[in-house]
Amino acid sequence: MKALSVRQPWAWLIVNGIKDIENRKWSTAYRGPVLIHASKKWDQNGFDYADAMGEFVPNREDHIFGAIVGKVNLVDCVMSHSSKWFFGPQGFVFKDPIEFKTAIPYRGQLGFFDVPIRLFHDTIT
Repeated sequence: MKALSVRQPWAWLIVNGIKDIENRKWSTAYRGPVLIHASKKWDQNGFDYADAMGEFVPNREDHIFGAIVGKVNLVDCVMSHSSKWFFGPQGFVFKDPIEFKTAIPYRGQLGFFDVPIRLFHDTIT
């Protein structure tokens, strides 16, 4: 199964259905399920932006890092979008977010990476 590493608090916002688009410098033709991996890095500017937009975001110490935290469906890759979360130049449009009750420790990678689904079948299905 495909996975994508995202810095916190963005990963939390995505799997909680608040952030519906992920900005990247590259495009993708892939469509389908994507595991969201919370990287080990924190984005303070992201936290400040979400707060300025009136969104509740837990404090840094309440986030999970270095683990797969949920799943979404990637339904489109766009160069413009009306979402308040779109900055571009490319945007991965997400639908049907699911936050896992139990995070799955896993090492992240750049770009999309494959995670053997058999290791996590009970958690992600």
